[in-house]
Amino acid sequence: MELGIRGRSALVCASSRGLGLACASALAAEGVDLVLNGRNADRLADAAARLRAAHEVAVTEVVADVTTADGRGRLLDCCPEPDILVTNNNGPSPGTFTEFTEEDWMTAVSANMVSQLMLVSTVVPGMRARHFGRIVNITSAMVTTPRPTMGLSSAARAGLTAALKGLSFEVVRDNVTINNLLPERIDTDRQRFMAARVMEREGITYEVARTRQEASVAAGRLGTPEEFGVVCAFLCSARAGFVSGNNVHVDGGTYPALI
Repeated sequence: MELGIRGRSALVCASSRGLGLACASALAAEGVDLVLNGRNADRLADAAARLRAAHEVAVTEVVADVTTADGRGRLLDCCPEPDILVTNNNGPSPGTFTEFTEEDWMTAVSANMVSQLMLVSTVVPGMRARHFGRIVNITSAMVTTPRPTMGLSSAARAGLTAALKGLSFEVVRDNVTINNLLPERIDTDRQRFMAARVMEREGITYEVARTRQEASVAAGRLGTPEEFGVVCAFLCSARAGFVSGNNVHVDGGTYPALI
């Protein structure tokens, strides 16, 4: 399918690796010019070089921390009027509810709610004026299937989801859509980190922890970042103008009881 976004511009946050890079790669394959973002300059430069080599698109990298006003400012200085915004950031660490401190809660809300809201607030007026905009937020399955150890992630990302659901009703009339991608069991560093945590907590081997992850998915395997990226590209497409305000699970049919 021709997605109708060749020549458009996209700002993809936290895109030097993992799901952010997968989304950027899928957009580049559709001819979208990119602004990549990350905090590690070497890793970011490597990702940008690989995308330039693989696709005939402009790729600009911006080393910045999106959780800070300065970092967001540098991104927007480089790409003040993106057609597409993909928000993303590292998720909070798991833990026990009663052990989370006020600082933990504030950090999670800043990193996984407020920073995204500030970016959306800045770019959405221009999108509306140009009558084209696609905003995709990479959140988490924890928004709709909360787990005891993932309270920080569930709370911050559910807040983002609620705030932007309300905004989606207002902006869709101007061909600006807002959707959320909810990954679960995608084979990235995050899943390897989670397997290591289970290994330590339960005294099992890493291999057993990884097998449990696979067993929790109806598909019988972990998803690939590439599979995730193409869903993002479709939601960013000109063909998806009637899809807005939705939470799209990308999880292979994960069984909640086995997470």
